[in-house]
Amino acid sequence: MEDVATDSSTRATSTNGPAGPDRPRRTRRTRMTGAERREQLLDIGRTLFAEKGFEGTSVEEIAAKAGVSKPVVYEHFGGKEGLYAVVVDREMRSLLDGVTGALTAGHPRELLEQAAFALLDYIEKYTDGFRILVRDSPVAQSTGTFASLISDIATQVEDILGLEFKARGFDPKLAPLYAQALVGMVALTGQWWLDVRKPKKAEVAAHLVNLAWHGLDGLEQKPRLIGHRKS
Repeated sequence: MEDVATDSSTRATSTNGPAGPDRPRRTRRTRMTGAERREQLLDIGRTLFAEKGFEGTSVEEIAAKAGVSKPVVYEHFGGKEGLYAVVVDREMRSLLDGVTGALTAGHPRELLEQAAFALLDYIEKYTDGFRILVRDSPVAQSTGTFASLISDIATQVEDILGLEFKARGFDPKLAPLYAQALVGMVALTGQWWLDVRKPKKAEVAAHLVNLAWHGLDGLEQKPRLIGHRKS
């Protein structure tokens, strides 16, 4: 059975009439469903893991934040490791889906812009999730590590680069190498931008694509974005 989740207060009543302003307020407790409790624990765990890391977070603290006893956490996830694994798995899938889903169509340079924006959007919107992903995880996840996630994204980019290489007369066998280099560059820049947040997101994306598209020899002094995203 689920522990108490939330409290709401109502005025006490009596047979003599409605409660006056000086009468004590009686607490009414609302129970969460199992699914609601699970989501609550995941949200709390996500915040604590981002702030303190896996080792710095305890089951006691998770339970206290949720207003439940430790056995409730064990009941849902089997312990801290199980909760952490679910949190990381969700974040990795969310980031992978966001980046691959952004690679829709258009000029190859615009595809680079879309990939850069997708990662920066995730960092901006799900900062806690990204902080968790880039930590060295002590728990094995079904989706692997952050490095394997980047490799998965690079595989998506590899297919696009392979077609572009072939059309330009380059060796398509080199597409995996360039895909890893491009995605790795964006991911590492994202880790740096996670804390500094300067320049603005659109400017970061423009400079990333500038380097990737022109190389150091052909850098534009004031890079511009060609896609529909400007911020």
